[in-house]
Amino acid sequence: MSNNFLAPAEIAELAAKTGQDKAKYSVVKLLILGFLAGAFIALGALFDIRVTASIPAQWVSIKNLVGGAVFPVGLMLVVIAGGELLTGNMMTLPLALHQRRIKVTGLIYNWFWVLIGNLIGSLFVAYFFGVVAKMLTDTPYKDATIAIAVSKAGLGFGPTIISAIGCNWLVCLAVWMAYGSKDIIGKLFAIWFPVMAFVAIGFQHVVANMFFIPAGIFVGAPISWGHAIAEWIAAFIGNAIGGWLFVGVAYYLTYLRGRSKAGATDVSEEKSTGATL
Repeated sequence: MSNNFLAPAEIAELAAKTGQDKAKYSVVKLLILGFLAGAFIALGALFDIRVTASIPAQWVSIKNLVGGAVFPVGLMLVVIAGGELLTGNMMTLPLALHQRRIKVTGLIYNWFWVLIGNLIGSLFVAYFFGVVAKMLTDTPYKDATIAIAVSKAGLGFGPTIISAIGCNWLVCLAVWMAYGSKDIIGKLFAIWFPVMAFVAIGFQHVVANMFFIPAGIFVGAPISWGHAIAEWIAAFIGNAIGGWLFVGVAYYLTYLRGRSKAGATDVSEEKSTGATL
């Protein structure tokens, strides 16, 4: 094995240890890092709109590809600069829970406060950068923002859950591979391609949608806050299934089942100092 990355079994142990640590963070730390992560993802979404809004609608594949290529900057900032992102924690905290490093109350505690922080950060960027700074208030950005918000809010509860499963399967794999890399360049490439894939496909990410839908409402989309909350609930459920079941449970059963935390190899020193996702 190359010295530049960890083996999958080592990543599993590192992710579980990371989840254990996250369950012990203070409320203040979770809110601050949650705010940053929500804002970082929202900045990636804002970047997406600003570079794709003027691409003709008939070039939909090119538009999706370009948006997917720039959106990952948000997760890159979370992993490298530091942040607490709900969707990544939907993989690490369950891994720690299944390995009996934490209790379910620790998982709920982390998810709740990170969710609040992510929401505040997303709304901050949507309102202050999107509206006050007028990044989304003029054509074609306004029209693009409204179209995205209407599309997401109108997808339907069941389809949103299924779409969100695919989204967080890819996002958590991006986080998983970023944990496996020991250098920044490796982490950036590990993040870029899976996140680009979920954006280009059009999957639903609960934190990104905490930016897209409010931004649409702020600039005049015919959507109520009730529609927004319903979409977030569906995306939350799907993202939780994608991260917990398709990544957390899959790799727990493969690499960690039957291994106690005391007997497992400690690879925590391999963590990047900035990566708290």
